[in-house]
Order: sequence, then structure tokens, then C-alpha cells
Amino acid sequence: MAATLGPLRWWQKWRRCLSARDGSRMLLLLLLLGSGQGPQQVGAGQTFEYLKREHSLSKPYQGVGTGSSSLWNLMGNAMVMTQYIRLTPDMQSKQGALWNRVPCFLRDWELQVHFKIHGQGKKNLHGDGLAIWYTKDRMQPGPVFGNMDKFVGLGVFVDTYPNEEKQQEAQKRRYSPGVQRVFPYISAMVNNGSLSYDHERDGRPTELGGCTAIVRNLHYDTFLVIRYVKRHLTIMMDIDGKHEWRDCIEVPGVRLPRGYYFGTSSITGDLSDNHDVISLKLFELTVERTPEEEKLHRDVFLPSVDNMKLPEMTAPLPPLSGLALFLIVFFSLVFSVFAIVIGIILYNKWQEQSRKRFY
Repeated sequence: MAATLGPLRWWQKWRRCLSARDGSRMLLLLLLLGSGQGPQQVGAGQTFEYLKREHSLSKPYQGVGTGSSSLWNLMGNAMVMTQYIRLTPDMQSKQGALWNRVPCFLRDWELQVHFKIHGQGKKNLHGDGLAIWYTKDRMQPGPVFGNMDKFVGLGVFVDTYPNEEKQQEAQKRRYSPGVQRVFPYISAMVNNGSLSYDHERDGRPTELGGCTAIVRNLHYDTFLVIRYVKRHLTIMMDIDGKHEWRDCIEVPGVRLPRGYYFGTSSITGDLSDNHDVISLKLFELTVERTPEEEKLHRDVFLPSVDNMKLPEMTAPLPPLSGLALFLIVFFSLVFSVFAIVIGIILYNKWQEQSRKRFY
């Protein structure tokens, strides 16, 4: 059910509606509002937003490439097309990603993702979905929707294939532990590098929350928005063609460091789909804070979630230097020789005592 539209949702609804059309209508609206340039006010006099072009991507995708001047890099099977960037084609065993080269140091932000998932596969014969990332590391291929496992940061997953359900069918179980999920399914995960994404259970053990999102093979635009304000993570979707945001996930107490990278990735296995990204738009949100909030919202250096304990990271032992290795080997040999000498002495004494008993 669509959430009630307040001042914030009203503006987001019309911005969503106009962004899907030609830019002239947006310009006309801005002129009518008397704000041809500069920030747009979002909310009741407390929040302003600015489009950050260095973290945004839209047609004709001029900032995508492999050069040093490119703002976005492709990886794997990802390709730039005229109307979209295809992360993976509808083919088996493909993997692709798109990563921003510029680290994000914004305190409060909102990321709008315009995407499309479609293919020839019938019900439950397609996969695997795509992910949107805000992580410490970039361009690291791996098994988690095309990205590395044990990542550091935030991952939002649009999962189109129910691995857990198929596993339960194979084991002939009649019920599912916990709440039954309907796929496609959107979920979120915060990781400090110590957790693995559980593919067999579709990330259930580590998810912050989720919702069903029927996003595949639709004939209208599908959008996802990730909003991070005052350590409050909100994920909403517009997938019904009504230009209205629907709530999906809302988690307070999410602590994300600044200086991480935005990206999106996808992977296919035995099943496949086309996973396309049409645009990524990042908005800086300027939010008023009280002095108490300023003290509470200081920068953090490792992702975490209040009231959710993540395993501590174990720092790897530093490698031994050449001198340390030599000393270890030297004293080991000395100890071995000493032990052999003591053993020989004790053995000789035992033999002498044995001979005395016979004489």
C-alpha cells in the first residue's frame, strides 16, 4: 500500500514523474517555482537537496569508460548501450559491474536508481538479480551479485531467484522457518567485513529488512531510492507505474563511514536475465541538526547498526622480518641440539646404572 504523501513525498513524487519525461518540463516547473538554479527544498523548511553530478549517471553515458577522466568504470560483461547500461545479458554465467571512481564524502544523501530486469525465462527460471553498493572497496568481482564477499559497507539486493525455497523443496520440507518471502525480493545488509552473504538462504541471516518487489518484465519504469539521513536508512520503490514511492525498508541507527564508493553489479548462473541500469542520481541532503545530534552523529570508521552486534574483525598478523625468521630458526636448532645432548646424557646414565645392577 502506498504511503501517505507529506511535503517530502509530494516533491519526490513530482520529481520522479518529471525525471521519467523530457527535461523541458522539469525546466518549466523550476521556472514556475521561481528557483531556476540552486538547491531544491525538500520537506518542511529543514532539508535541501543538490544533485551531485560526480556521483550520478544518465544518458548518453559520456562519463563511462576506462580512462583516467572517466567518472564511472565498467567491469566484466557490462556494456554501454544507447538507452541503458547492461550489467549482464540474458545468458548463463555472466558477471558485470559499474563503479563510481569518486569516493563519496557526503553526510546525508539519497540515491535514485532507475533499472530494468527482463528476460525470456519463465516463472522461477531466471536469475539472479542485481545489487546496489556503498562500500569501501570497488571493482572487486565475487560471488555476491557479482561483487566480493565479506564486503565493508552497505549492500542493497534485488534478488529474483529464491534459492532457499528450492533448497527446501529438494529436502522435501513442508514449511519454511521464519517468515515466508515472495520473490523478487529487496533486502539490505550492512557488513564490517566479517560476515559472509548466505546464498543458500538468500541472505536471510544477515538482512536488516526486506520486502517483495515484483520488478521483472514490466512495461513501465522501475525505480529504487536509498536514503541515508541522520543515521536513518530508508529504502523505497516505485514499481507500479504510478509515480508513487512505496516503503520497503526503514532501519534507524545505521552508521556508515564517509569516503566509500557507489556501484552496482549483477551475476547470472545456470539461470539468467538482462539486468539494465538506466540512471543513477545522487542527491546531497542538507539537514539541520541540533548540538546534541552533532555530538551523536560524529564520523565513524567501520560500518555498524545499533542493537545489532557484528563480529569483530581480526587483524591479520604482520609478516615476519628476515631477522625475526633467522632468530626463530637459530634458537629452534639450538633447542633441538640441547634436547638431543640431554637425551644422550640421560641415556648413558641409565645404561651405567643398569650395568651396576648386574655386577
